[in-house]
Amino acid sequence: MINAFGALRPDQPIHVFTKASRWLLDRTITVPVTIVEQAVDSGAIQRDSLQLDVPATLASAAQFEAGADEAAVALAREFRARHVQVAVCDAPPMPCTAAHLAGVPAVVLANFTWDWIFEDFIAEHPAFAELPARLGVRYARADAAWRLPMHGGFGTVRTVLDFPWIARRSRRGRAELRRLIGAGDARPLVLISFGGYGVANMALAHHAGAPYRLVLSGGAEHSPTDAPPDALHLDRERLDALGLRYEDLVAAVDVVASKPGYGIVSECVANGAALLYTDRGRFREYPVMVDEMPQVLPCRHIANASLASDRWDEEVAGLLAQPRPEIRPLVNGADVAAGMISAML
Repeated sequence: MINAFGALRPDQPIHVFTKASRWLLDRTITVPVTIVEQAVDSGAIQRDSLQLDVPATLASAAQFEAGADEAAVALAREFRARHVQVAVCDAPPMPCTAAHLAGVPAVVLANFTWDWIFEDFIAEHPAFAELPARLGVRYARADAAWRLPMHGGFGTVRTVLDFPWIARRSRRGRAELRRLIGAGDARPLVLISFGGYGVANMALAHHAGAPYRLVLSGGAEHSPTDAPPDALHLDRERLDALGLRYEDLVAAVDVVASKPGYGIVSECVANGAALLYTDRGRFREYPVMVDEMPQVLPCRHIANASLASDRWDEEVAGLLAQPRPEIRPLVNGADVAAGMISAML
């Protein structure tokens, strides 16, 4: 969305307030922006690539919320100093308060809100019972929510508009991509995708001689411990050398093996890949994804234990045999958002 808005309105300055990894921002953002390294929420705390640390996540969120009023005042001061005209939140609640204090509109652009996520944990963690309501009050300060597919929450935002998918899309053809990454035979390609945590220390099933070929996108610190000799290794440095981005990998392969989250699901939808998904632990977004994914892409479940102990021949073959949904959803949400933001200036 940042890239789409920057291309549409190069005359408008863009300020990104985040503590996200700088390498991710540098690799993703293609238009001029000012990055302000400032925490705007506490996010989620993972035990590993598949398991959320619920008590630590709740404790961190509660600690952040305890100082959120003061943080909102400081952020509102920054908004005024930088002449911010619109605040787009994905999806921290505190900046909604800051925008209200600064007198500028705020929109929540996401597929879930954190009050909805945390509500699901309160029965087991009653010490944090007040947290969802406190976050809901902040979301109520937003002027609107631009709600992405496979959504949950948004109960406290007064105006909610449903948006098309926002997704990173490859601009290259599949045959060209397969040639560039060195896929020299006709076997289907399976991309292992587990985000920034990778799959370090996760032993995968032995794949030597399998009727498909693995594609590994992380460096050594994020690679399986028993990758087969014929696996394609495409870390960040290799992708840069080839002039490729992660969405190009998704477009090049037949199947992505991952935990389901909005980012990877949206990229599979936009680039035509099937999804072999595994469990991601207790997270309220997960059942929503599982229920709705079959409407937009071929997908199939594999248990965490099977991910490490079984061959995937049956699952991959089953995915490749699945018919694609008859209606392909729109994936131009970034352009829609950019146009609407431009109209608000």
